[in-house]
Amino acid sequence: QVQLVESGGGLVQAGGSLGLSCAASGSILRINTMGWYRQAPGKQRDLVATMSRGSRTNYADSVKGRFTCSRDITKNTVYLQMNNLQPEDTAVYLCYAEGNSGQTYWGRGTQVTVSS
Repeated sequence: QVQLVESGGGLVQAGGSLGLSCAASGSILRINTMGWYRQAPGKQRDLVATMSRGSRTNYADSVKGRFTCSRDITKNTVYLQMNNLQPEDTAVYLCYAEGNSGQTYWGRGTQVTVSS
């Protein structure tokens, strides 16, 4: 099993920045991809950004150029730097990890609220 614990998030005005981090523990050798999804009230869970163990990144079109996903393999941690935040970015942000055999793991989520 893999446990994911997010930190960061909070309330920010439009145009501001926030950073998230997510630390993995447990069977970490099984992890290939780590990253972030988000879910706004009444909406489906959507991809934000992911990074493979080989540092290949994948971003949602809506965050390209504003968000940066990075990863420290030695610390088993994935980060999300969010710049120029907009009200439509308001959501619960969930840390995600995928194992080598396709297993998926989720954190509990952290709230990001952007005021206009």
